[in-house]
Amino acid sequence: CSNSFPWTQSSSSSTKLDGTDRLCAPSRVLHLRQLPADVSEQEVVSLAAPFGRVAKLIVLKAKNQAFVEMASEDAAAAMMNYYTTATPSIRNQPVFIQYSTHRELKTDNSTNQRAQTALHSGNMASSGEGRGLALAQRPVLRIIIENLFYPVTLEVLQQIFSKFGSVLKIITFTRNNQFQALLQFSDAVHAQHAKAALDGQNIYNGCCSLRIDFSKLSSLNVKYNNDKSRDFTRADLPTGELEPPAAFGVALPPYSAAAFPPTFHQHTGEPRPLPDSLVSPPRVALHMAPPAGNSVLLVSNLNPESVSPHCLFILFGVYGDVQRVKILFNKQENALIQMSDGTQAQLAMSHLNGQRLHGNVIRVTLSKHPVVQLPRGGVGPEEQALTRDFSGSALHRFKKPGSKNFNNIFPPSATLHLSNIPSSVSEEALKELFSSSGFTVKAFKFFQKDRKMALLQLSSVEEAIEALVELHDRQLDHNQHLRVSFSKSTI
Repeated sequence: CSNSFPWTQSSSSSTKLDGTDRLCAPSRVLHLRQLPADVSEQEVVSLAAPFGRVAKLIVLKAKNQAFVEMASEDAAAAMMNYYTTATPSIRNQPVFIQYSTHRELKTDNSTNQRAQTALHSGNMASSGEGRGLALAQRPVLRIIIENLFYPVTLEVLQQIFSKFGSVLKIITFTRNNQFQALLQFSDAVHAQHAKAALDGQNIYNGCCSLRIDFSKLSSLNVKYNNDKSRDFTRADLPTGELEPPAAFGVALPPYSAAAFPPTFHQHTGEPRPLPDSLVSPPRVALHMAPPAGNSVLLVSNLNPESVSPHCLFILFGVYGDVQRVKILFNKQENALIQMSDGTQAQLAMSHLNGQRLHGNVIRVTLSKHPVVQLPRGGVGPEEQALTRDFSGSALHRFKKPGSKNFNNIFPPSATLHLSNIPSSVSEEALKELFSSSGFTVKAFKFFQKDRKMALLQLSSVEEAIEALVELHDRQLDHNQHLRVSFSKSTI
């Protein structure tokens, strides 16, 4: 048992917790130990809120401890009973909980004031002791995947969230150009833990960020078991009519076992062992291996008078690291572009198919070629010039794992994001750079906090594409080159 109190705490309070600690006489006051050094009051309350109203709270950050007084002994007992079998954690750090010998907390005004905001926020989710399910006590989570650089499948979500409890149902969909999911746990407390641990995490390194809230739904109604929805409690549901999942409003490639190895054994239905990256400590590591797929694109209806391998490298390089470009010698309105992987190829195709380049509406599809071949000996200089190897280029935007560029991938727009601007370059100089190249500048704005970046709006999306191709990597002074990408913002 915990005999210590916040301002009279002795070294005995740090004694290792064993089974006898959990058998102490029940109390409304619980003692939490081994908290993160910078733990917040709200994080502590989040552990207790699913079980009832939190009456008082004292957080001892210097000692990595806290005291929580529940509104009733039953609520405290429910919390202790649950955490006896499921060790709680805050930011993947296990937290130990035991009853305190104190029957209530006596807080001074300053301590009480600091905790009031957290208590109010946590208790807003509670509709009273044992009466119904409040929003933060529902078992259904709403999940939004931001920075969707790689496709996220239903199996991947099940694999990640099942670490926190039994996942019963998942429904995936696209809304407002965002890939979203509804996921139902068997228990509201599992949902609470999953949200606390996973909100803000990345599934893949530097991208596919999870934004998690509680859904207003208390249960999901799943009609079909397919790549968009799944009821794990009912194997008898039909598959229904299934279209390929969509992201950014554009179809992603159909599910394939090669690209996404199944989570469950195809014969027994038993879960497959998770890869080490998902099961090794801390409790969950989300940086999974990106999916594979065809990495070569066929681009058609190009303007043969204007197109060049470098031009295509710059444009398609907005959505991935272009390895090779080959303009077909006998059909120079067509080109093959090899990206670093299949998902980058898919991303480039979804954003650039149907866009206008050099006056022509280009078509982008997946090629049957696995790689772009370099010219063999005996080929003339004209044909050789139509094929370029960019694998060692310094202009690759995504070669660094976790690069912030993963977070800034947007469809072509009339507004361009400019970065790496030297302090010596003025607004007028940048506007003149674009206007002297034949582009119509409609608006310009430096970032308030960082004048190395700016937004520049042109008259059309087509003009912005042309400007990006021509002016990305333009030298502005002796050692700085302009970086240009598409922006989601307007001026």
